[in-house]
Amino acid sequence: MPSFKIDLSTAVVFVATAPTPKLANVKTGERAMDRETGAPLSTVGLLVSDEGEGSLYQVTIPETGYQEGLTPGIPVKVTGLKARDWENEFNGQKRHGISFRAIAITAGV
Repeated sequence: MPSFKIDLSTAVVFVATAPTPKLANVKTGERAMDRETGAPLSTVGLLVSDEGEGSLYQVTIPETGYQEGLTPGIPVKVTGLKARDWENEFNGQKRHGISFRAIAITAGV
């Protein structure tokens, strides 16, 4: 499925939740890995404020794309944020949504 770039050039972005490991299998604890680079993946909550509106996004990022110290409340710069729609079926129920992925998140603006 195609992905779409998200323009954050006029937005202010803050960390809402610190990065946590993304799991491929919750039961076994297996860590999700980037298919292209093999880097472990994490998820970070970002508050994006633009044009008087704020939205909370859960963004997947490779561990190599951020440094220690991304704590709630600090402003960040996000590089390469993209959105992709997804759909799957689990136990006979269809689910769908939008996933967000970034190349890097840098503290400070």
